[in-house]
Amino acid sequence: MLRCRMNLGTAMFLVLLQGAVVVLFCSWYIQLSPCHTPPTNNKVHVLLLSSWRSGSSFLGQVFSQHPSVFYLMEPGWHVWTKLQKPGAKALRMAVRDLLRSVFQCDFSVMEAYLPENHNVSSLFMWSHSRALCSPPACSLTPRNQFSNQMQCLQECDGKGLDVVQEACGTYSHVVLKEVRFFELESLYPLLQDANLDLRIIHLVRDPRAVIRSREESAKAFVSDNAIVLEQRSLPAAEVQYQVMQEICRSHVLINERAVMKPPPFLKGRYKMVRYEDLARNPLEEIAALYEFVGLKMTNQLDEWIYKVTHGKGKGSKTEAFKITSRNAVDISQAWRTTLPHNKVKRVQEVCKGAMSLLGYRTVNSEKEQKKLDIDLLVPREPYQFSWLPSKTEPPRLKR
Repeated sequence: MLRCRMNLGTAMFLVLLQGAVVVLFCSWYIQLSPCHTPPTNNKVHVLLLSSWRSGSSFLGQVFSQHPSVFYLMEPGWHVWTKLQKPGAKALRMAVRDLLRSVFQCDFSVMEAYLPENHNVSSLFMWSHSRALCSPPACSLTPRNQFSNQMQCLQECDGKGLDVVQEACGTYSHVVLKEVRFFELESLYPLLQDANLDLRIIHLVRDPRAVIRSREESAKAFVSDNAIVLEQRSLPAAEVQYQVMQEICRSHVLINERAVMKPPPFLKGRYKMVRYEDLARNPLEEIAALYEFVGLKMTNQLDEWIYKVTHGKGKGSKTEAFKITSRNAVDISQAWRTTLPHNKVKRVQEVCKGAMSLLGYRTVNSEKEQKKLDIDLLVPREPYQFSWLPSKTEPPRLKR
Protein backbone atom coordinates (compact mmCIF):
# COMPACT_ATOMS: atom_id res chain seq x y z
CA MET A 1 0.00 0.00 0.00
CA LEU A 2 1.46 3.33 -1.10
CA ARG A 3 1.37 6.26 1.25
CA CYS A 4 1.69 9.88 0.07
CA ARG A 5 3.74 12.07 2.31
CA MET A 6 3.64 15.84 2.08
CA ASN A 7 5.71 18.26 4.09
CA LEU A 8 4.24 21.44 5.55
CA GLY A 9 5.83 23.70 2.97
CA THR A 10 4.32 21.78 0.07
CA ALA A 11 0.88 21.79 1.70
CA MET A 12 1.01 25.56 2.23
CA PHE A 13 2.07 26.06 -1.38
CA LEU A 14 -0.88 24.05 -2.67
CA VAL A 15 -3.33 25.95 -0.45
CA LEU A 16 -1.99 29.28 -1.67
CA LEU A 17 -2.09 28.06 -5.27
CA GLN A 18 -5.71 26.98 -4.87
CA GLY A 19 -6.61 30.36 -3.39
CA ALA A 20 -4.89 32.18 -6.25
CA VAL A 21 -6.82 30.11 -8.80
CA VAL A 22 -10.12 30.94 -7.09
CA VAL A 23 -9.31 34.67 -7.03
CA LEU A 24 -8.27 34.66 -10.68
CA PHE A 25 -11.39 32.73 -11.68
CA CYS A 26 -13.67 35.11 -9.79
CA SER A 27 -11.95 38.13 -11.33
CA TRP A 28 -12.30 36.62 -14.79
CA TYR A 29 -15.97 35.75 -14.18
CA ILE A 30 -16.84 39.25 -12.96
CA GLN A 31 -15.22 40.83 -16.02
CA LEU A 32 -17.19 38.61 -18.35
CA SER A 33 -20.41 38.84 -16.34
CA PRO A 34 -20.66 42.40 -14.99
CA CYS A 35 -24.34 41.94 -14.29
CA HIS A 36 -26.23 43.68 -11.57
CA THR A 37 -26.46 41.85 -8.23
CA PRO A 38 -30.14 41.42 -7.31
CA PRO A 39 -31.19 43.13 -4.09
CA THR A 40 -31.71 41.05 -0.99
CA ASN A 41 -35.45 41.76 -0.78
CA ASN A 42 -36.09 39.91 -4.09
CA LYS A 43 -38.39 42.63 -5.41
CA VAL A 44 -38.28 43.33 -9.13
CA HIS A 45 -38.60 46.96 -10.21
CA VAL A 46 -39.91 47.76 -13.68
CA LEU A 47 -39.92 51.13 -15.43
CA LEU A 48 -42.28 51.43 -18.39
CA LEU A 49 -40.52 54.17 -20.33
CA SER A 50 -42.50 55.85 -23.09
CA SER A 51 -44.01 59.14 -24.29
CA TRP A 52 -47.51 60.58 -24.27
CA ARG A 53 -50.17 58.88 -26.45
CA SER A 54 -47.98 55.91 -27.33
CA GLY A 55 -50.15 53.18 -25.84
CA SER A 56 -48.41 53.38 -22.47
CA SER A 57 -51.69 53.52 -20.51
CA PHE A 58 -52.71 50.20 -22.07
CA LEU A 59 -49.31 48.66 -21.35
CA GLY A 60 -49.53 50.00 -17.81
CA GLN A 61 -52.83 48.17 -17.31
CA VAL A 62 -51.30 44.98 -18.66
CA PHE A 63 -49.00 45.12 -15.64
CA SER A 64 -51.40 46.77 -13.18
CA GLN A 65 -53.95 43.97 -13.48
CA HIS A 66 -51.37 41.28 -12.74
CA PRO A 67 -51.87 39.92 -9.19
CA SER A 68 -48.14 40.18 -8.38
CA VAL A 69 -47.75 43.83 -9.35
CA PHE A 70 -47.96 47.12 -7.47
CA TYR A 71 -48.41 49.74 -10.20
CA LEU A 72 -48.43 53.52 -10.32
CA MET A 73 -49.03 55.68 -13.37
CA GLU A 74 -46.63 58.59 -13.95
CA PRO A 75 -45.53 59.63 -10.46
CA GLY A 76 -43.30 62.18 -12.20
CA TRP A 77 -46.46 64.15 -12.97
CA HIS A 78 -46.31 65.48 -9.41
CA VAL A 79 -42.82 66.91 -9.95
CA TRP A 80 -43.74 68.54 -13.26
CA THR A 81 -46.91 70.15 -11.94
CA LYS A 82 -45.31 71.38 -8.72
CA LEU A 83 -42.09 72.69 -10.32
CA GLN A 84 -43.29 73.45 -13.82
CA LYS A 85 -41.38 76.67 -14.55
CA PRO A 86 -38.05 74.95 -15.33
CA GLY A 87 -37.65 72.69 -18.35
CA ALA A 88 -37.43 68.91 -18.60
CA LYS A 89 -33.65 68.87 -18.19
CA ALA A 90 -33.78 70.65 -14.85
CA LEU A 91 -36.54 68.38 -13.54
CA ARG A 92 -35.21 64.98 -14.58
CA MET A 93 -33.12 64.41 -11.43
CA ALA A 94 -36.05 65.26 -9.17
CA VAL A 95 -38.23 62.79 -11.09
CA ARG A 96 -35.51 60.13 -10.88
CA ASP A 97 -35.09 60.55 -7.12
CA LEU A 98 -38.84 60.34 -6.63
CA LEU A 99 -38.91 57.09 -8.63
CA ARG A 100 -36.10 55.65 -6.52
CA SER A 101 -38.09 56.19 -3.32
CA VAL A 102 -41.36 54.90 -4.77
CA PHE A 103 -39.64 51.79 -6.14
CA GLN A 104 -38.57 51.09 -2.56
CA CYS A 105 -42.13 51.73 -1.29
CA ASP A 106 -41.07 54.89 0.51
CA PHE A 107 -43.85 57.40 -0.11
CA SER A 108 -42.58 60.06 2.26
CA VAL A 109 -40.95 61.67 -0.79
CA MET A 110 -44.46 62.48 -2.08
CA GLU A 111 -45.07 64.84 0.84
CA ALA A 112 -43.18 67.60 -0.96
CA TYR A 113 -45.52 67.46 -3.95
CA LEU A 114 -48.97 66.85 -2.39
CA PRO A 115 -51.47 69.12 -0.62
CA GLU A 116 -51.09 69.34 3.14
CA ASN A 117 -54.17 67.23 3.91
CA HIS A 118 -53.79 64.55 1.28
CA ASN A 119 -55.59 61.29 0.63
CA VAL A 120 -54.77 58.36 -1.61
CA SER A 121 -56.73 60.22 -4.28
CA SER A 122 -54.02 62.90 -4.26
CA LEU A 123 -51.84 60.49 -6.26
CA PHE A 124 -52.04 61.01 -10.01
CA MET A 125 -54.44 58.54 -11.68
CA TRP A 126 -54.46 56.43 -8.49
CA SER A 127 -57.59 54.50 -9.47
CA HIS A 128 -55.73 53.06 -12.49
CA SER A 129 -53.74 50.98 -10.00
CA ARG A 130 -55.45 47.68 -9.23
CA ALA A 131 -53.20 47.39 -6.16
CA LEU A 132 -54.80 50.51 -4.65
CA CYS A 133 -58.24 48.98 -5.19
CA SER A 134 -57.23 45.68 -3.50
CA PRO A 135 -56.29 44.61 0.05
CA PRO A 136 -54.57 45.89 2.09
CA ALA A 137 -55.22 49.29 0.45
CA CYS A 138 -58.93 48.62 -0.14
CA SER A 139 -61.22 45.64 0.32
CA LEU A 140 -63.09 46.25 -2.95
CA THR A 141 -61.18 44.01 -5.39
CA PRO A 142 -59.61 40.64 -4.52
CA ARG A 143 -56.06 40.41 -5.84
CA ASN A 144 -56.93 37.69 -8.34
CA GLN A 145 -59.68 39.78 -9.93
CA PHE A 146 -59.59 42.77 -12.27
CA SER A 147 -60.33 46.18 -10.83
CA ASN A 148 -63.06 48.54 -11.97
CA GLN A 149 -61.80 52.12 -12.12
CA MET A 150 -65.16 53.81 -11.48
CA GLN A 151 -65.98 51.60 -8.50
CA CYS A 152 -62.49 52.17 -7.12
CA LEU A 153 -62.94 55.95 -7.37
CA GLN A 154 -66.13 55.73 -5.34
CA GLU A 155 -65.06 53.29 -2.64
CA CYS A 156 -61.28 53.16 -2.19
CA ASP A 157 -60.04 56.65 -1.34
CA GLY A 158 -58.22 56.62 2.00
CA LYS A 159 -56.51 59.20 4.19
CA GLY A 160 -52.74 59.50 4.15
CA LEU A 161 -50.21 57.42 2.25
CA ASP A 162 -49.48 54.83 4.96
CA VAL A 163 -51.88 52.38 3.35
CA VAL A 164 -50.20 52.91 -0.05
CA GLN A 165 -46.79 52.20 1.44
CA GLU A 166 -48.12 49.11 3.23
CA ALA A 167 -49.72 47.79 0.04
CA CYS A 168 -46.56 48.37 -2.00
CA GLY A 169 -44.53 46.26 0.39
CA THR A 170 -46.71 43.19 -0.16
CA TYR A 171 -46.00 42.75 -3.89
CA SER A 172 -43.08 41.05 -5.63
CA HIS A 173 -43.02 43.58 -8.49
CA VAL A 174 -43.21 47.36 -8.39
CA VAL A 175 -44.02 48.78 -11.84
CA LEU A 176 -43.99 52.51 -12.63
CA LYS A 177 -45.03 54.05 -15.94
CA GLU A 178 -43.24 57.27 -16.89
CA VAL A 179 -43.22 59.58 -19.91
CA ARG A 180 -40.85 62.27 -18.59
CA PHE A 181 -37.39 60.96 -19.41
CA PHE A 182 -35.72 61.96 -22.66
CA GLU A 183 -32.43 60.14 -22.22
CA LEU A 184 -31.13 57.13 -20.30
CA GLU A 185 -28.12 58.55 -18.48
CA SER A 186 -30.11 60.15 -15.66
CA LEU A 187 -31.42 56.67 -14.78
CA TYR A 188 -27.94 55.18 -14.35
CA PRO A 189 -27.91 55.66 -10.54
CA LEU A 190 -31.08 53.55 -10.32
CA LEU A 191 -29.55 50.82 -12.46
CA GLN A 192 -26.46 50.80 -10.24
CA ASP A 193 -28.39 50.90 -6.95
CA ALA A 194 -27.82 47.62 -5.07
CA ASN A 195 -31.29 47.95 -3.53
CA LEU A 196 -33.03 47.89 -6.91
CA ASP A 197 -33.43 45.15 -9.49
CA LEU A 198 -34.50 47.47 -12.28
CA ARG A 199 -35.73 46.43 -15.73
CA ILE A 200 -36.61 49.00 -18.39
CA ILE A 201 -39.31 48.40 -21.00
CA HIS A 202 -39.12 51.08 -23.69
CA LEU A 203 -42.42 51.48 -25.57
CA VAL A 204 -42.39 53.37 -28.88
CA ARG A 205 -45.09 54.14 -31.43
CA ASP A 206 -45.28 55.44 -34.99
CA PRO A 207 -44.93 59.25 -34.55
CA ARG A 208 -47.66 59.84 -37.15
CA ALA A 209 -50.10 57.93 -34.96
CA VAL A 210 -48.81 59.75 -31.86
CA ILE A 211 -49.42 63.21 -33.28
CA ARG A 212 -52.88 62.24 -34.46
CA SER A 213 -53.73 61.05 -30.94
CA ARG A 214 -52.17 64.13 -29.33
CA GLU A 215 -54.32 66.41 -31.48
CA GLU A 216 -57.45 64.80 -30.06
CA SER A 217 -56.39 65.82 -26.53
CA ALA A 218 -54.33 68.91 -27.33
CA LYS A 219 -55.45 70.98 -24.33
CA ALA A 220 -54.21 68.32 -21.91
CA PHE A 221 -50.62 68.78 -23.11
CA VAL A 222 -50.19 72.57 -23.04
CA SER A 223 -48.21 72.63 -19.79
CA ASP A 224 -46.18 69.52 -20.64
CA ASN A 225 -45.33 70.93 -24.07
CA ALA A 226 -43.86 74.06 -22.47
CA ILE A 227 -41.64 71.96 -20.20
CA VAL A 228 -40.52 69.68 -23.05
CA LEU A 229 -39.58 72.75 -25.11
CA GLU A 230 -37.71 74.28 -22.15
CA GLN A 231 -40.22 77.17 -22.02
CA ARG A 232 -39.20 78.37 -25.51
CA SER A 233 -41.67 80.67 -27.25
CA LEU A 234 -42.80 79.21 -30.59
CA PRO A 235 -45.65 79.82 -33.04
CA ALA A 236 -48.69 77.79 -31.96
CA ALA A 237 -48.77 75.83 -35.20
CA GLU A 238 -45.15 74.75 -34.75
CA VAL A 239 -45.32 73.60 -31.12
CA GLN A 240 -46.65 70.09 -31.78
CA TYR A 241 -43.96 69.37 -34.39
CA GLN A 242 -41.14 70.61 -32.17
CA VAL A 243 -42.45 68.46 -29.31
CA MET A 244 -42.60 65.46 -31.63
CA GLN A 245 -39.04 66.17 -32.72
CA GLU A 246 -37.91 66.09 -29.08
CA ILE A 247 -39.84 62.87 -28.45
CA CYS A 248 -38.41 61.19 -31.54
CA ARG A 249 -34.90 62.34 -30.65
CA SER A 250 -35.34 60.88 -27.16
CA HIS A 251 -36.32 57.47 -28.55
CA VAL A 252 -33.17 57.45 -30.68
CA LEU A 253 -30.94 58.51 -27.77
CA ILE A 254 -32.43 55.94 -25.41
CA ASN A 255 -32.36 53.04 -27.86
CA GLU A 256 -28.87 53.75 -29.19
CA ARG A 257 -27.48 54.12 -25.67
CA ALA A 258 -29.06 50.83 -24.59
CA VAL A 259 -28.18 48.86 -27.72
CA MET A 260 -25.08 50.30 -29.36
CA LYS A 261 -22.81 51.22 -26.44
CA PRO A 262 -24.45 50.12 -23.19
CA PRO A 263 -22.63 50.27 -19.87
CA PRO A 264 -22.15 46.83 -18.26
CA PHE A 265 -24.86 47.40 -15.64
CA LEU A 266 -27.49 47.86 -18.37
CA LYS A 267 -26.88 44.54 -20.10
CA GLY A 268 -29.95 42.33 -20.12
CA ARG A 269 -32.10 44.96 -18.42
CA TYR A 270 -33.53 46.89 -21.39
CA LYS A 271 -36.19 45.81 -23.85
CA MET A 272 -37.83 47.86 -26.56
CA VAL A 273 -41.29 47.09 -27.92
CA ARG A 274 -43.35 48.82 -30.59
CA TYR A 275 -47.02 49.55 -29.95
CA GLU A 276 -47.86 48.22 -33.41
CA ASP A 277 -46.32 44.84 -32.57
CA LEU A 278 -48.39 44.75 -29.38
CA ALA A 279 -51.48 45.50 -31.46
CA ARG A 280 -50.79 42.76 -34.00
CA ASN A 281 -49.62 40.03 -31.62
CA PRO A 282 -50.71 41.10 -28.14
CA LEU A 283 -50.56 37.75 -26.37
CA GLU A 284 -47.16 36.79 -27.77
CA GLU A 285 -45.59 40.21 -27.16
CA ILE A 286 -46.99 40.62 -23.65
CA ALA A 287 -45.97 37.08 -22.68
CA ALA A 288 -42.42 38.01 -23.73
CA LEU A 289 -42.55 41.18 -21.61
CA TYR A 290 -43.80 39.21 -18.60
CA GLU A 291 -40.96 36.74 -19.04
CA PHE A 292 -38.46 39.60 -19.27
CA VAL A 293 -39.44 40.86 -15.80
CA GLY A 294 -40.13 37.48 -14.19
CA LEU A 295 -43.94 37.39 -14.27
CA LYS A 296 -46.16 34.52 -15.37
CA MET A 297 -49.15 34.82 -17.68
CA THR A 298 -52.44 33.63 -16.16
CA ASN A 299 -55.51 32.33 -17.97
CA GLN A 300 -57.52 35.31 -16.70
CA LEU A 301 -54.96 37.79 -18.03
CA ASP A 302 -54.76 35.94 -21.33
CA GLU A 303 -58.53 36.30 -21.80
CA TRP A 304 -58.58 39.94 -20.65
CA ILE A 305 -55.74 40.95 -22.99
CA TYR A 306 -57.48 39.30 -25.94
CA LYS A 307 -60.76 41.01 -25.10
CA VAL A 308 -59.39 44.56 -24.78
CA THR A 309 -57.38 44.26 -28.01
CA HIS A 310 -60.07 42.61 -30.15
CA GLY A 311 -63.06 44.88 -29.61
CA LYS A 312 -65.12 46.49 -32.36
CA GLY A 313 -64.63 50.14 -31.51
CA LYS A 314 -61.81 52.51 -32.43
CA GLY A 315 -62.27 54.64 -29.34
CA SER A 316 -63.63 58.17 -29.07
CA LYS A 317 -62.21 61.49 -27.87
CA THR A 318 -63.96 61.00 -24.52
CA GLU A 319 -62.17 57.66 -24.13
CA ALA A 320 -58.70 59.05 -24.90
CA PHE A 321 -57.37 58.24 -21.43
CA LYS A 322 -59.48 55.14 -20.73
CA ILE A 323 -58.76 51.46 -21.37
CA THR A 324 -61.77 50.00 -23.17
CA SER A 325 -62.29 47.09 -25.54
CA ARG A 326 -61.18 48.24 -28.99
CA ASN A 327 -59.70 46.88 -32.19
CA ALA A 328 -56.01 47.47 -31.53
CA VAL A 329 -54.92 46.97 -35.14
CA ASP A 330 -57.48 49.47 -36.43
CA ILE A 331 -56.40 52.00 -33.81
CA SER A 332 -52.74 51.59 -34.77
CA GLN A 333 -53.57 52.53 -38.38
CA ALA A 334 -56.28 55.16 -37.79
CA TRP A 335 -53.87 58.00 -38.63
CA ARG A 336 -53.63 56.77 -42.20
CA THR A 337 -57.23 57.72 -43.00
CA THR A 338 -57.73 60.68 -40.66
CA LEU A 339 -54.47 62.67 -40.56
CA PRO A 340 -54.05 65.18 -43.43
CA HIS A 341 -51.13 64.28 -45.66
CA ASN A 342 -49.43 67.66 -45.18
CA LYS A 343 -49.17 66.90 -41.45
CA VAL A 344 -47.90 63.41 -42.19
CA LYS A 345 -45.14 64.88 -44.35
CA ARG A 346 -44.16 67.33 -41.63
CA VAL A 347 -43.95 64.63 -38.95
CA GLN A 348 -41.88 62.45 -41.27
CA GLU A 349 -39.48 65.37 -41.73
CA VAL A 350 -38.90 65.99 -38.02
CA CYS A 351 -38.84 62.27 -37.10
CA LYS A 352 -37.06 60.78 -40.11
CA GLY A 353 -34.12 59.35 -38.19
CA ALA A 354 -36.26 57.82 -35.46
CA MET A 355 -38.66 56.26 -37.96
CA SER A 356 -35.77 54.63 -39.79
CA LEU A 357 -34.23 53.29 -36.57
CA LEU A 358 -37.51 52.03 -35.12
CA GLY A 359 -38.80 50.45 -38.32
CA TYR A 360 -41.53 52.73 -39.68
CA ARG A 361 -41.73 53.25 -43.45
CA THR A 362 -42.51 56.74 -44.75
CA VAL A 363 -45.22 57.47 -47.35
CA ASN A 364 -44.69 59.70 -50.36
CA SER A 365 -48.26 60.52 -51.30
CA GLU A 366 -51.77 60.70 -49.89
CA LYS A 367 -52.71 57.72 -52.06
CA GLU A 368 -49.91 55.63 -50.59
CA GLN A 369 -50.86 56.80 -47.10
CA LYS A 370 -54.47 55.66 -47.43
CA LYS A 371 -53.75 52.37 -49.19
CA LEU A 372 -53.98 50.18 -46.10
CA ASP A 373 -52.75 47.01 -47.78
CA ILE A 374 -49.28 48.62 -47.93
CA ASP A 375 -47.57 47.58 -44.71
CA LEU A 376 -45.59 50.46 -43.21
CA LEU A 377 -44.17 48.43 -40.34
CA VAL A 378 -40.73 46.97 -41.00
CA PRO A 379 -40.57 43.40 -39.62
CA ARG A 380 -38.20 43.10 -36.70
CA GLU A 381 -36.77 40.27 -34.67
CA PRO A 382 -37.59 40.14 -30.95
CA TYR A 383 -35.91 43.03 -29.20
CA GLN A 384 -32.91 41.17 -27.85
CA PHE A 385 -29.71 42.74 -29.05
CA SER A 386 -26.11 41.70 -28.66
CA TRP A 387 -23.65 44.15 -27.16
CA LEU A 388 -20.84 45.42 -29.36
CA PRO A 389 -17.50 43.74 -28.63
CA SER A 390 -15.72 46.53 -30.50
CA LYS A 391 -16.44 49.81 -32.29
CA THR A 392 -15.85 48.29 -35.69
CA GLU A 393 -18.61 45.68 -35.63
CA PRO A 394 -22.25 46.60 -36.37
CA PRO A 395 -25.02 45.63 -33.94
CA ARG A 396 -26.48 42.20 -34.54
CA LEU A 397 -29.84 40.72 -33.69
CA LYS A 398 -29.88 37.54 -31.66
CA ARG A 399 -31.88 34.72 -33.13
